[in-house]
Amino acid sequence: MTAKELQIINFFHYLNIHPWVAFGIAVLAIWTIIWKGTALWKAARNNQTAWFIILLLVNTVGILEIVYIFFFSKKKDSAPK
Repeated sequence: MTAKELQIINFFHYLNIHPWVAFGIAVLAIWTIIWKGTALWKAARNNQTAWFIILLLVNTVGILEIVYIFFFSKKKDSAPK
């Protein structure tokens, strides 16, 4: 058995002993996906290519995405009807 295989087995054994760690990882992943998806959608709708690429490549567990959404994404002006 290789060292890499032992590391994987040890990781899953740790998760088996401490299931709250697996739950925390899952919650963190869902949190990140929601914020990243929202920020990427807003950047694409506003034709902000640089922001889209940065948000796509940089993983900050939602922090950069939240900053973008609330401070840097422009709200589109609605045309008068």
